[in-house]
Amino acid sequence: MPASNTHSQYGSVAKTFHWLTALLILTAIPLGFFAEKAPFADSEQLAFKALLFSLHKTVGVAAFFTALLRIIWAMTQTRPGLLNSENRLEAFGAHTAHWLLYGSMLMVPLTGWIHHSATTGFAPIFWPFGQNLPFVPKNEALSELFSGLHFIFIIVLVLSILAHVGGALKHFVIDRDQTLQRMLPGRNSAPTPDPEAHSRLPQIAAVTTWALALIIGGAAGILSTGAGHDRASNAPALAAAPSEWVVQEGQVSISVVQFGSDVTGSFADWTAAIAFDETATNGKHGEVEATIAITSLTLGSVTDQALGGDFLDATGFPTATFKADLLPAENGYVASGTLTLKGASQPLDLPFSLELEGDTARMSASTTLQRLDFGIGATMPDESSLGFPVKVDITLTATRG
Repeated sequence: MPASNTHSQYGSVAKTFHWLTALLILTAIPLGFFAEKAPFADSEQLAFKALLFSLHKTVGVAAFFTALLRIIWAMTQTRPGLLNSENRLEAFGAHTAHWLLYGSMLMVPLTGWIHHSATTGFAPIFWPFGQNLPFVPKNEALSELFSGLHFIFIIVLVLSILAHVGGALKHFVIDRDQTLQRMLPGRNSAPTPDPEAHSRLPQIAAVTTWALALIIGGAAGILSTGAGHDRASNAPALAAAPSEWVVQEGQVSISVVQFGSDVTGSFADWTAAIAFDETATNGKHGEVEATIAITSLTLGSVTDQALGGDFLDATGFPTATFKADLLPAENGYVASGTLTLKGASQPLDLPFSLELEGDTARMSASTTLQRLDFGIGATMPDESSLGFPVKVDITLTATRG
């Protein structure tokens, strides 16, 4: 069997690309489905879920490069004509399905890869070339957008595959021609088809189909880029706390190691009532009472997991509080008090630095919590899937009220 195509036959290279692409796609799709549905109630389940996602991503990347090579090869080859080109409507449908397949075979894994690169979370791609794509920043809105695009293009791909398989079966069962056999291994006795008139209409139809899919997906909310903010907005916003110093801007961020990778996130809604004086009275510079809305957390691809009952339990314990005295320290200051999180209270000393310029103060602090001290991830008593330390970084700018 020749490697290159002829007017009546597909060559061995085209056939290999066809069946290898089909194998990879039909492996990646169920892997992704089962990974989404897999539970993560304990460390073993979470590890299995991560494995499924890693396999899904790895097979998807392999499918992308295989499809890309297949398309490049096809552009250099003679394309055997349709055996029923006289049926113009059916020929139009066949060519449209092929364009949808070619485009979707690239767009599905590429959008999934961009989603993976833009977010932080578990389930790495199993290869030695890194997890990030050039020019793709770590951005949750971007990640959510491409997650939606990935889902939409999967639907188009699946429907295109069904149309393609259905057409092949029609040729085999009803038309009884050699269309299906031409893509099977070995030679076949397919006749040389009549030359076809080339048209741009199938390409236009394919582009129109993708556009309609995006419009429908957007209308259905699949392309939403604010899932974390939407979740926070569904909970009552924290009331502003009366304070001598009014916070103008700031961030409370956390970082934890999951399956060997850093996962970072932040809380969008928090308040702080601050009383502070540069001159200490009875050894104390003031006090602070901070409240954090747990539901406002975004933590990469594992946000929903982090807010679940075994972790932060945002439903049962929607807020965390930190009450502390502000005391002098050898290098700067320390907020010494009690952190209450998920119903557990633990003493906490939070060292912080402070820059004062008139009535403006800039503060930064960093500490490390142990998740098991607060019953977070109690079903994961080792660090094989989730690290014990949780790093907390705080920055804020406040003005004297």
